[in-house]
Parts: sequence; structure tokens; C-alpha cells
Amino acid sequence: MSADAKWSHHEQALPEGTTVSSMALDDAEKGIYDNSAALPVIASPPVAYIDEKKVLETVSTTDGTVTPPSPPPAPAKKPAKPKPSRWILFQLWFNTYRKFFTFVTVLNLVGIALAAADKWDYARDHLGALVLGNLLMAVLMRNELFLRFLYLISIYGLRSWAPVCIKIGVTSILQHVGGIHSGCALSGAAWLIYKIVDIIRYRAMQHSSVIASGIITNVAVIISVLSAVPWIRNNYHNTFERHHRFIGWLGIAATWVFVVLGDLYDIKTGEWRSDSHSLLSAQELWFAVFMTIFVLIPWVTLREVPVEVEIPSPKVAILKFQRGMQQGLLGRISRTSIMEYHAFGIISEGRKSGCHYMICGVQGDFTKDLVADPPKTVWTRELKFAGVGHASAMFKRGIRICTGTGIGAALSTCIQSPDWFLIWIGSDQEKTFGPTITGLIYNNIPPERMILWDSKKRGGRPDSVKLLKEVWDSFGAEVIFITSNMQGNDEMMQGCRAAGLHAFGTLWDF
Repeated sequence: MSADAKWSHHEQALPEGTTVSSMALDDAEKGIYDNSAALPVIASPPVAYIDEKKVLETVSTTDGTVTPPSPPPAPAKKPAKPKPSRWILFQLWFNTYRKFFTFVTVLNLVGIALAAADKWDYARDHLGALVLGNLLMAVLMRNELFLRFLYLISIYGLRSWAPVCIKIGVTSILQHVGGIHSGCALSGAAWLIYKIVDIIRYRAMQHSSVIASGIITNVAVIISVLSAVPWIRNNYHNTFERHHRFIGWLGIAATWVFVVLGDLYDIKTGEWRSDSHSLLSAQELWFAVFMTIFVLIPWVTLREVPVEVEIPSPKVAILKFQRGMQQGLLGRISRTSIMEYHAFGIISEGRKSGCHYMICGVQGDFTKDLVADPPKTVWTRELKFAGVGHASAMFKRGIRICTGTGIGAALSTCIQSPDWFLIWIGSDQEKTFGPTITGLIYNNIPPERMILWDSKKRGGRPDSVKLLKEVWDSFGAEVIFITSNMQGNDEMMQGCRAAGLHAFGTLWDF
């Protein structure tokens, strides 16, 4: 079947002009309107129970002999899943993120080695530019406006002509630019340490204020970088945010002082320069200017906005905001203006829609408080940042598979594009997520373009890899985007890689 042919995942097509009642929609969620009920289910194997009373009973035959009852059948064994090869595991581990990080870090380490060996004249004369150049790139790779620009030129520049392999490569780059962020931040700190060591070596020629500002800058930048170590970031989010943000801001301020003092003090004469020309022509100054601008841009758009909170179950809070959004975006929200920001996927029917939603699953203190004490307003940056799902506009057809609250990041793509297929795996979905999310799904996505797998009603979760293969072949998909927990993400990514399916999973910054 060609990708352009109309494809139905249902056992029966509805007659033309037939309307679907609310009861029918409920039936659709139970699986009546899709043939995925026939797919294998990963569930606990049936257990054979023995009734002791019946075991004691005997069975009389026609010849008067007595025989014991037959033993119960042995429980069925669940077939073992094939293990992925070491090559596939290595490919998934050494992804584009780690490739970027390795390349950037090694390149800078080679530069530091050449500078230390006095083999690179530029490094000797422009150590500050190498520090700030790396830090500027680190800031850019996490800036909402810059990333939106990268997605914009990638989508509009490639979607009409580029082959799938190029689109896949560009999407991988867009998803993993965090490797450049981490590599440049670490490299900037390394160059900064080298610079301050060089200054201290020749401290007799330097002014004490330059040395002091350099040490303060070093300490601030190093603390900011170390606070972003994955173990700290994942286990102590508030500690990471507090140090990475506020100590980072202190580092920027100290960098300004360090750059200005270092450029105005002439070590050859031991005097302060009175002209500003040398400062304005310095690379270091302009790197610091642009780094400061890109740090400030998202915060300039900070607003306290009204919000309506719906709590369909103790597990979830649905937040409703004003104005529509394009698909694939995420937003950061907080109860305060500068602390404890959390990112959530945005659900919207389109830019012209009057509202958008966020699904906040109850996990930590912040989300628990949304349910226990729903806010009337929250703080958010009006400039939203693009997730990898934003790149879906680059492809002709694709599959968006998600589990649980991952529907918050996946749903907009399938609502706003008729060329995307939704697979949502969860437990008691309608009861857990309520009528708002259910209505958005059924009012915008036709039954032949979605599978809602309720593991509670179906007795277990599906074989997700087999399900993806079948939908891939039938729907004519070019790519799969996965939003799931770590276990589900790894399972699907390994299966897709083994089957030769192009897939992008949830990314936990390493």
C-alpha cells in the first residue's frame, strides 16, 4: 500500500455521513474501532489455581474404578524478548549528543595543549576570546530564540525537497545540540582555568584587581558547570537550578569585570589605558555582549499569566492557558518569577485556537502542589522553546507514540497535522486524564489515525515494537517520535533500530 493511499486501522469503516455518538467514542477507546486488539499483549501469564477439595474428590468410571482428577495445566510461559546486539546498544549510547560533546571537548583540549606548548600564537594573545567564545556557544545552544531559528530554517529549507536520510540527520542534530552546550561549557571552564593560571604565573606584571576578578570568575563558572552534572541535575533539581542559574549569572557579571579590567590594564607599561578604542575593538568584549543578550532574551518575555486548573484524577493536573500555539513546543512554568521552573509539553489545536494546555503528571513536590493547591496564576516565559517533536513538520508522514503523561508532548502534532498517527499507551486513560484531553483527541483525530491502548481494559501493555512495525508499514511512515519513561524508551529505540525504523526517543541530557 502506498503512503498516499487512505489507510484504515479499523475492522469496519463507518458509512459516509455517519455521525459518531459519545458512546461510540467510548467504544473506540475500548478498542472496538481498531484492530490493535488482535496484537500480542504483554501481560502476566495465566496462573493455574488448584482447588484442594476437588483434588480430594475422586472420579468414578463405568467399570467402578476410581481415578484421581487430571492435574491442572502448567502456566503458559511468556516468550523471551530478543536481546539487542552490542552494536545496536553502542550506537544508541554513542549518539549525536555524545559525538558533539566528544568532538568539542577533544578539539579544545588539543588547543589547550598547543597553547601550553607555545605552539599556537592566537591562543597566547586571545585567551579571553577562547573562554568567552566557548561560553557564548554554550548559551546559544540553550537559547529559545536561537533554537527556534534553527528549527525554522531546517523545516522550511528541507521539507519540500530533501530525502529522508538528510531530514533524519538534521533532526538528530537539532535534538542533540545539548552536546555542544555541555562540551563548550566544560571547555570554556578549562580555558578559564588555563588563563587564570597563566595570569598567576606572571602575577608580578598583573594588577591585583585583574587577578581577583579572574579568580572570582573561575569559581563562579566552575560551580555553574559542576552543578549541571547529570547526577546532581536529576536527583537535586532545585540545587542544580539555584547554582546553575544564579552562580552562572554571577559568573557573567564577573566575566564582564574581568574582560574590561584585563583589557584596560597594559601589562607592558604597568598602567591603565585611558582610551576606549582598544576595549571596543576587543573580541572578548563583543563575545561578552552577545552572551549577555542571549541570556537576557528569554527573561525579557517573562510574564505572570492566568491559568485554569482541572484535576481529573489525583495523578494529573491539566493547566489551561490563553492563546493558541503551533505544535511541538514546550513551556516552562513556575509559581515564582525566578525559581523552580519546570518544562511541560504544550497541547493546542493551532495558532488560531484561543487556548493551549499542559499536562502535569504528579511526580515531585511542584506537581503535587498543583493538585493540592491549584494556582490562579503562574509565571512563564512567553517565548516557548522547541522540542524535537517540532521537527515533525519536516516529514511527510510519521508516528507519534507516547505513554502516560507523554501525551502532553505528542498530542499537538497529531491534532495539527493529518499526516501523523497517534499511539497512546496508558492505564485507564479517560478516567485519569479527564474529558478535556479525551475531547481534544476525539474531536480532532479521526479513528483511523490513532490507537488508544488502555492497558487496564486490555489486560496489559502491547508489544510496542511490533505495533510500531505494523503501523509503519500500513501508514507509510518516514519517522517515529517516542515520548516515554526510560525503560519504555530504551525498549522501543532498541527495537526500532534493530528493525531499521527511523526513531527519535526521549532525551535525558547526560
